[in-house]
Amino acid sequence: MLTLLLLPIAFVHYREFHISNENPIWENWLKRRSRNGTDMRTFKWVIWGLLGIICAIALIYFSPEPQPAVPQESSYTLSQPAGNQPSFYPLEQDIDPTFYHSVGDWVGRLILPNPEEITANSTGDWVWFQVYNAPDTAQDLIGDKVRLEWQETPQIQAYLDAVTTPIEFNQTTRNSQKDGNIHPNRLNGWSQVGPLQSLAGARPKNDVIVRLEEVIWAENRLKIARSPIQVSGRFYGLVSIVSTQGEWLTVRHYNPESDRFDGVEEVIRFRKGRLFSTPQQLEASPAGEAGWYIYGAKDKQGVFTVQAIAPRSLFQLQPDRVILGSDRLPNLWQNTRDRQGTVATVLIDPEAKSKPDAISAWQAGDRALILHLFGGIGGENGDEQTIWATVTGHFSFGVAEIIRDPLTNELSWEIVYQQVYAHNPNGIIAGNVTWANYMGDLHRGWLGTRPVVDVLIKLEAVTQDYNFDGVILSPLQALKYQLNVMMSRYRTGDGTGSAIVTPASSCVQDSNQALYIAIEQIKQQVATTPQIQAWLQQHPNHPQTQRFQALVALGKELEQNLTPLGVVRSDWKQNAETLAGVGDRLIQDNDLFAGILSWRTIMPRRGQDIIADLLLDKKAKLWVLQSFQVPGGEESIFPVAPTVLLGQVPVLSTLLIRVVTGLITLPSGWGWLICVSIGLGYAAIAVPFGLMTGFLQFRWDLNWNQFFLTLVFPAFSEELVFRGLLLPSFLENASAGAWLFGLSLSTILFILYHPLNARYFYPPGYTTFRDWKFLVLAGLLGIACAVAYGVTRSLWSAVSLHWLAVIIWLFVFGGKGKLHVIQTEMLHESH
Repeated sequence: MLTLLLLPIAFVHYREFHISNENPIWENWLKRRSRNGTDMRTFKWVIWGLLGIICAIALIYFSPEPQPAVPQESSYTLSQPAGNQPSFYPLEQDIDPTFYHSVGDWVGRLILPNPEEITANSTGDWVWFQVYNAPDTAQDLIGDKVRLEWQETPQIQAYLDAVTTPIEFNQTTRNSQKDGNIHPNRLNGWSQVGPLQSLAGARPKNDVIVRLEEVIWAENRLKIARSPIQVSGRFYGLVSIVSTQGEWLTVRHYNPESDRFDGVEEVIRFRKGRLFSTPQQLEASPAGEAGWYIYGAKDKQGVFTVQAIAPRSLFQLQPDRVILGSDRLPNLWQNTRDRQGTVATVLIDPEAKSKPDAISAWQAGDRALILHLFGGIGGENGDEQTIWATVTGHFSFGVAEIIRDPLTNELSWEIVYQQVYAHNPNGIIAGNVTWANYMGDLHRGWLGTRPVVDVLIKLEAVTQDYNFDGVILSPLQALKYQLNVMMSRYRTGDGTGSAIVTPASSCVQDSNQALYIAIEQIKQQVATTPQIQAWLQQHPNHPQTQRFQALVALGKELEQNLTPLGVVRSDWKQNAETLAGVGDRLIQDNDLFAGILSWRTIMPRRGQDIIADLLLDKKAKLWVLQSFQVPGGEESIFPVAPTVLLGQVPVLSTLLIRVVTGLITLPSGWGWLICVSIGLGYAAIAVPFGLMTGFLQFRWDLNWNQFFLTLVFPAFSEELVFRGLLLPSFLENASAGAWLFGLSLSTILFILYHPLNARYFYPPGYTTFRDWKFLVLAGLLGIACAVAYGVTRSLWSAVSLHWLAVIIWLFVFGGKGKLHVIQTEMLHESH
């Protein structure tokens, strides 16, 4: 890639300062050095032909191999025969409440009604719910199949109106099915599908187990105010592993009275079949030193059968590492491969003075925004297909809360992801999912196969609600609402039955679209609610007002990151209007241009880093949970860190990101004003210096063709190399020392480049480009361009400043005349 960038620049070098209407000296120079006086047109076609060949080779080399058009059996299908079905577990469960607790007050299985039942029981978004666990007041409902529907509120009705859609499979969906992906077959052809039905019908069988929240039991129906949360198992316990023998494990339960693992000993079971996580080396895993949470239920023989696992140490509020006083995000993926089979927790606090102070800042009831990111699976049995040396990974948001664990009475993290997840062969469903279901599930969880980093962020402006005399504003709830809209759309594929991944439509792009719309909805709510405006005016110095002002400022910065070109994607804008009651319908724009408009959130790794960096800079507290293929007993795979584009070629990736970031980022209005100020500062030094030394002399000689040619070279081409490639971009979060080193290196090379360029490529400029006065001015210009680039984050500010300096020198201060005299002399010698 670097070669492709530099070859056109080298070619343009031959045309530097083409300021004469006569036959240019560089053509004569080339002819004198060629054996047959090759015509320049031929020479140019040869150069561009070589570039075309290089590009073609690169495309062929980096493009993935075509996949055979053979129907693939899904991972979901392969996992079915081994007891991974609801019928395997009796409805009546004899569970010891001392050592097992329910995963929720209301737990059960979603059952999709058939079309006849829908007609007979009125239309609307409802499904059957087979009750597995219920509160003490409703124990008689266990085992019953009851109707599950929504509570009647304006917000829920708006949600249903936005996402309810007919489903009709298209060719893309049918092709995806042949590849082994799971799509909602049972919903194909339905005229109206709501979010409950899209969740219940997401898989071929009625095997979606959920936990319900905010439930009302009335009129023989369950009515909910929040979307169901997918769970694994009905009960969970905390055990240490004594021994393993095949699928059988001997465990000892945690004893809450002694706070040790000296409770009853029990033999439990991991069912055979296609498991993502296995009991292999589980008892020896360092991740399980504090014990394992096990999720499941008893089978027909009364044996507790594990459906999901979770290492307790990952959720305890006891960090392995504490970083104090830093507002820079460390590399959370360092040495990923060497950490296989381990978990770690890192606490980052930019304000705390000691480790105890940092830990004590996290209390029961605190909530945190989750930035979830998983990496790739490498090795002999890995299934990671890298394209352009890139491991994309997967991004999602979530919400974590500190709870008091009923089993241990200790503070612990409870994690629920909001997974915007495309259709896949594993049967993972876009929606609200617990950590145990998404990560720890033995048949589809990623704990044993992928490295994962969850960044939990607590910033009061975001994670605390606002109460304006009874008007509640909740940033986290606003984000969750928009994510629920997006997840419902993904389950239905906006009516096609297929959510596909493109640069413009993906987990990270559409999760951040939900963030953008949530910000817009909060702004609208504040602007249209007089009670909020009045409260803010009446309490200008109240802590809540200050916190709200911080939220407003953060929202502006997030919007700038989500729309880096200053242009909002048309689909994001229309969807925001639709959800505000202005637009007609929700849409999805999958073309490349739409992806470019939101380019900072194309790559999941970059999406996590940008938001974490931004919030950390606002003094947010971060709690990081890391897991790397736990328990690590599978030797044929290894964890691979997610990357940015070309991330597996670190130097090349860094250079590419620098160039792309600099070119795609445009200066703001203030940025241009700063750029003008820097230019005036440079002129205030350069012009007096040049006039006093005699290097600059007033001589007006403007040629419009040459005027615009100088924009390409030297301004654009030189800035692309000396600032674009050599200076860290703002995305790298470089230290001040690293940035100053880059500035020094780029300036020195920029100065040395001019005499070397004249010596080997452009002889007419040799005398001028060796002049110490020119080199001083060039060095000052290089520093000015670097500062403009660093402040505005845009390469175009440096290009503009460079271009302006060159044209003023050439056409106002005699630069063209200096080069013209030398060209005339060399042209005379050639004859």
